[in-house]
Amino acid sequence: MSAALDTLAVEEAVLDVVVEAGDGFVGTVPAGGSFRIVDLNGNQAADTLFFDAHDLSNRYSAMDTIREQGAVYLTTGSKLLSSNLDLLATITGDTCGRHDTVGGACAQESNVIRYGRHTRHQHACRETFVKYAASIGMSARGIPHNINFFMNVPLTSDGGLTFADGVSAPGKYVEVRAERDIVVLISNCPQLNNPCNGWNPTPIRLLGWWQ
Repeated sequence: MSAALDTLAVEEAVLDVVVEAGDGFVGTVPAGGSFRIVDLNGNQAADTLFFDAHDLSNRYSAMDTIREQGAVYLTTGSKLLSSNLDLLATITGDTCGRHDTVGGACAQESNVIRYGRHTRHQHACRETFVKYAASIGMSARGIPHNINFFMNVPLTSDGGLTFADGVSAPGKYVEVRAERDIVVLISNCPQLNNPCNGWNPTPIRLLGWWQ
């Protein structure tokens, strides 16, 4: 852990929110502010999106982030780029090790395809994203590909994806620094059908430090 991270005392956070599994969060982090997502119980997936607060169409791009850095997984030092190649945020702390940005968010439709018709009415991250995006005037069409913090999605040798047990643990966290004013949109994943949450979705804690 870097000395910079040591200075971010929890008791000095201006944001301290617990988000239950299946619920979401949307908020603005000003340029220079730090934002931490804590995996309270371990093995929980936090689906996360970033947007330019002054132009919501300038949003996180998984494709551009992966291409420009030549790395599929995200961790400390990863620069989170927008579709305009603007730097939205930088991962400044990561006690987990790596995070996925290719697996996408679960949706009711994809659950049916992957796990069967009996899952059709289970709540999914896509629905949470749509709900909280609407609260800031964004339509479902504006929701891009997301980051799955704490989620373990190994790539196979032929380029496929597998959903595996998480590599996180209770109290692990990831922290980002806003490089411009950004909107953060989170769905705390309710997924029950693969190991990403250990078949037991749990809360996350959000902390923020800025002036």
